[in-house]
Amino acid sequence: MKILSILIALSLIVPAMAIALAPASADGAGTDAGLNQVAVFGNGTRYEAGSYHVVVLSGTYREMGRQFGALMKDELKEEYAMLRSHFTASGYTDAEVGAFAQEATALQAKRMKEIRAGIAETSGLSAAEVDVLYEGPIVYLTTFGAKAGCSFMAVWGNYTPDGSVVLSRNYDLPNVFSAFYPYYTLTVYNPTDGSNGVATFGPAGARPETLMNSAGLFIADDNAADSGSTLEIAGRPDLIGEFFRLMLDYSDMDGLDAGIMTTRADCAWIVNAAGPDRAYSYEETVYDIKRREGEGVIAAANHFVDPSWRLAAPPAEHSTTRYANLLSLAEKNRGSIDGERMVEIRDVLVEDGGATFRHTMLGGMAYSSDHQVVFVPETRMLWMKVVDRDWQKVALGPLFSV
Repeated sequence: MKILSILIALSLIVPAMAIALAPASADGAGTDAGLNQVAVFGNGTRYEAGSYHVVVLSGTYREMGRQFGALMKDELKEEYAMLRSHFTASGYTDAEVGAFAQEATALQAKRMKEIRAGIAETSGLSAAEVDVLYEGPIVYLTTFGAKAGCSFMAVWGNYTPDGSVVLSRNYDLPNVFSAFYPYYTLTVYNPTDGSNGVATFGPAGARPETLMNSAGLFIADDNAADSGSTLEIAGRPDLIGEFFRLMLDYSDMDGLDAGIMTTRADCAWIVNAAGPDRAYSYEETVYDIKRREGEGVIAAANHFVDPSWRLAAPPAEHSTTRYANLLSLAEKNRGSIDGERMVEIRDVLVEDGGATFRHTMLGGMAYSSDHQVVFVPETRMLWMKVVDRDWQKVALGPLFSV
């Protein structure tokens, strides 16, 4: 049996720690949140929520990495094998892929490196292979000449029943990214050094681009190359890789705003951030950053909106359409947008007046909103979705308290 093999292997590597199967009725924060507990490794626990993996970790950064590597061992190895096979077929050498990974991870803070070091100790993958997993999805997309889309909308004030912030994000990619769908995981990190708890949603082991923390803060990105150019600056940390650090360190929007405004981008991005009281969208190039605010509503797609950029090239039509559709749907639903209503808004396809792709042809390639998230910062309630699966609601609050 697969689980028996894992138990034997781990007992040889780390005799004091082992994965234990847990009955679905086991007590704990996850069952309080409506999840089914299936395995435990040290202070880490794996749950299943419908068709989604949920992993809750606690300890030092190295310990949390070890927990994740053990609890997600099969998925991590399968995902790496898929990536390596694809890169080989695409003509990339191991050295070339490793160099891409090093570019993304070399300048990271030690805390993030410690997590991946821990994963390498228990997953059966080397440290270099774990780094490839981290950057692998991005390299994978480049082999198809594809680029991401994405969109964001947050509402508050008189747009919501109680005035609280309700936000949503779509992560839009070509359908070739479907190879990663089986590995999507909600991971909750509870560090014991006093930092915030951080939740990420994305393929196991990959660079997270959708993050929330125990203080109710949120951060995610939209591609901005069409407006901000493809210029990159060497010697700066990967901006998206810095999201995890920002979530660990900041507990209110004033602090997060300062952190974003003082972190120099390595290439153009749109960064979207929100907390219990407000939301911002940041339009960034390698030389400047402009923060956009809203009066109860703010949206972003893949073009800069601030007129002071004085852009020469017009934005892509699909980006302006999705942006306008989101604002239109916000107005139509003004006063009633809670989490469930935002889910309904995000289910509206582009062709029906919304902002969501579902196997939609775009530039000769089929695109989908690869993953979607709705989040209420005040209550820490999360809705998550991978294309062609159902939405799954998860109460993050109890998972941050383990």
